[in-house]
Amino acid sequence: MNVAEAAIAADASISVNGAKLELIDRGRGRPILFLHPHIGIEPSAPVLALLADGGRLVAPSHPGFGRSELPPTLTTVDDLAYFYLDAMEELDLEQALVVGVSLGAWIAAAIAVKSTARMSRLVLANPIGIKVGDRESRDILDVFAMTESEFIDNAFADSAAAQRDYGAMSEEELRIVARNRETTARFAWSPYMHDPKLKERLHRIRIPTLVLWGTADKLIDESYGRAFCAAIPGAKFEAIEGAGHFPHLERPKPFAAQALAFAALNSRY
Repeated sequence: MNVAEAAIAADASISVNGAKLELIDRGRGRPILFLHPHIGIEPSAPVLALLADGGRLVAPSHPGFGRSELPPTLTTVDDLAYFYLDAMEELDLEQALVVGVSLGAWIAAAIAVKSTARMSRLVLANPIGIKVGDRESRDILDVFAMTESEFIDNAFADSAAAQRDYGAMSEEELRIVARNRETTARFAWSPYMHDPKLKERLHRIRIPTLVLWGTADKLIDESYGRAFCAAIPGAKFEAIEGAGHFPHLERPKPFAAQALAFAALNSRY
């Protein structure tokens, strides 16, 4: 599927425990579950077509993001992890490559410490979700206190390419942007961008894991990503140059190539 075809592909949805989950479902073969960052996911994003070339890509909008429903019982990333375990069962995903970016990587790690029964390999890109520094040190810049331009300058290697024209957006598109931000605050406001218990549970991840890092990320220092990687037994760390906090957007080709190459190692597919 090329980028043009991907841009017009119809969205799908499933019901998980009575809640509607919007998702993109493309390609065939090895299941690839892509978990998006807090800024959401666009169906036209080139990385989706690139990943779909390597298998069946399933990219949901997290509960409360996009057009997915948000059950009132989901209030933490830990809750989202259990929700996704049920979603993977509903989708009948087996031996899945799970790829998460930022918030999506946090969710992916939270799933993996609970159960990897339906997972084969894990790719975490610029992950958040743990506390690395001491009580008085901020690991992650406060995105809720930033203007849009400040956020872009810190999150992207090329800030000019990341600018969005809100005036040209439809009312529905603007609603989704606001909804994504609101739901991010629900899950990551307090404690800020981490689960105090997650770091000590990462040793439970017993499947091959790759941590990808956009080296131009100014929201989080690379030492944070390396500490995240070191907490997972046997995990590998690989850099992606020319990308910031969202390497899947700025460098989609190397991002997808590194993820799929990692998935292919000793793969039964």
